[in-house]
Amino acid sequence: MPGRHAAEFKLSITKALSDQLAAALQYLSPAPMTLANIRALSARAGVYQLYLGDVLVYIGKADRSLPQRLEMHHRKIAGRAGISITDMSFTCLYVEEDFSAVAPERLLISRHRSLGEIPWNGNGFGNNDPGKNRDKTQLDADHFDRLYPIDLSWTLDLPGGSMTLEELLSWLARELPYRFRYQGSQAFSQIIIRLPARPCVDEVLALISSSLPAEWQITALPGRLITYPNHDEYPDSLRSYRGGRIVSPGQ
Repeated sequence: MPGRHAAEFKLSITKALSDQLAAALQYLSPAPMTLANIRALSARAGVYQLYLGDVLVYIGKADRSLPQRLEMHHRKIAGRAGISITDMSFTCLYVEEDFSAVAPERLLISRHRSLGEIPWNGNGFGNNDPGKNRDKTQLDADHFDRLYPIDLSWTLDLPGGSMTLEELLSWLARELPYRFRYQGSQAFSQIIIRLPARPCVDEVLALISSSLPAEWQITALPGRLITYPNHDEYPDSLRSYRGGRIVSPGQ
């Protein structure tokens, strides 16, 4: 009887790369997610893993600079309620430029999703501002912004003295650890606001709303603040600010 002289062979490059990436990361010890640890990294491309306590919650990539990307995450998490940045840690791998074409983070995400891990991948954690058209979209219960809404008790290191409303809105949009989107107005440059010493965000928003025209409203959504000349209702509103008053949803 003739012997078998041919067979089929399939080489899975992606599985081999996934196994090697996972093995390389497995040998790393998570470092506390402090600014000092992040800024000690080289400004190179790579992949990274975030841990909440001992739980791997997110895998991401940095196309140019790992410290820059991780610092963005640090800022975001630090400005959220229900979570502490001191509970976060990270590991990362520098990835050579010619290796990035195979999307190493996707290989890792696929691997860990199959194990029921990385709950923050796909729950909105890494998303940018979805835009005005999505402000009235109701979030799922496991969305990152629903689990860890913006911290309105965040203390602000405001400059002393006073600012125009235009200057203050611009300062908040730049300095807050979460998105603050607002519609500008020429009148804002004529409105002067006296600044309290080290107020929380909640206090400043109420103060700003007292200086806005009557038709304006500031709304705190789970993941951002918005300011527009309307009194619209938003399904996921945490609270609104009108005429110096804090307004609960439905009021």
